[in-house]
Amino acid sequence: MDKYSILDEIFSNDPLRLLDIKASSSPARNADERLIASFEEINNFYELNRREPEQGSGIQEHGLYSRLNGIRNDQTKISMLRDFDRFDLLSFKQKEINTLDDILGDDSLGLLEDDSEGLFDLKNITKPDERASADFVARRQPCIDFVKYESLFKEVQKDLSTSKRKLIEFKQDNLREGAFYVHNGVLFLLENINITKKEHYKPDGTRVREDGRTRCIFENGTESNMLKRSVEKILYANGKVVSENIDKVNEGFIEKFSNISDEDQEAGFIYILKSKSGNPKIREIPNLYKIGFSKVTVEERIKNASQEPTYLMADVRIVMAYKCFNMNTSKLELMLHNFFGSSCLNIDVFDKSGTRHTPREWFIAPLEVIEEAIHLIISGGIVNYRYNSVSEEILKK
Repeated sequence: MDKYSILDEIFSNDPLRLLDIKASSSPARNADERLIASFEEINNFYELNRREPEQGSGIQEHGLYSRLNGIRNDQTKISMLRDFDRFDLLSFKQKEINTLDDILGDDSLGLLEDDSEGLFDLKNITKPDERASADFVARRQPCIDFVKYESLFKEVQKDLSTSKRKLIEFKQDNLREGAFYVHNGVLFLLENINITKKEHYKPDGTRVREDGRTRCIFENGTESNMLKRSVEKILYANGKVVSENIDKVNEGFIEKFSNISDEDQEAGFIYILKSKSGNPKIREIPNLYKIGFSKVTVEERIKNASQEPTYLMADVRIVMAYKCFNMNTSKLELMLHNFFGSSCLNIDVFDKSGTRHTPREWFIAPLEVIEEAIHLIISGGIVNYRYNSVSEEILKK
């Protein structure tokens, strides 16, 4: 027998019908079938309710609403379902979006109407004084007289860009009326503070700090009446102080300085110190000097230098000391610090308890240059000069 005859005999001799197999159909539907079935659910809803599914009317109906919108935004699905569109649900004109107003006007869920849903709230993020910071933003209202402040903000921004003002660290209890501050990158003016609660102690010894409402004007045209203590907290956590315009500080100082009389009164000492630190990072810096002010003698002021972070936790040597009379020596010190600000030492030191400090009164400048700057301040010519920290010399503006 040939092989074909043998196979015929095998297939014909199947009493148990083991070889009688029929192709089975899979119960699983393909993607097209699933799409048609999902659209049919929308048809059934329309047939039952005589309207399209709407948002906000229950989870199931909202799901059909979202599904219908998804289909309407997909031309491929529309083409595929056209023959199954029994109620003409897919024959609609899609709204054109061409401008920002079109986008904001198409807020079907009302997300942009207010922030009652917490759209801009940070969750699961722990930050110091988070409630004060949120309240600081929440209390902002349009400033109706912002026009009289707008030029001030422009002037401050210009001063910052030309280094006539600087951003410095905020210190607790350092708020004052008329000063500018920055919180989370937003510049604002603290116009006034209305103190309604004086600092005092409760019978149990608990300290109650001074507080009251402020008026803060922001450069984006809003204002806030936050409590003074709350403003301090958010600035301490994430804020900066905008320094005064250096030219105006200089002019004011010179005006007062020029009125010295024969009845001068001793005001204190401006001193220049050299560090004796054994720290290689400090010892190897050439022309590193501390410029400071003291109401007592310099010798008395520095006797515990090795215990104080402001002296880099090391003894110092007195290079020069100037006794000042009938003048605001703290402003003289401030002018020197601002003048040499670009060469300020940036280093961290740790006290005996391990607390980190960043002293801000050490500058990298030749001694003769510092002396020259002091004489320029006294003569009033400092306003026409600037210090170049690269060439370490005083140059005309």
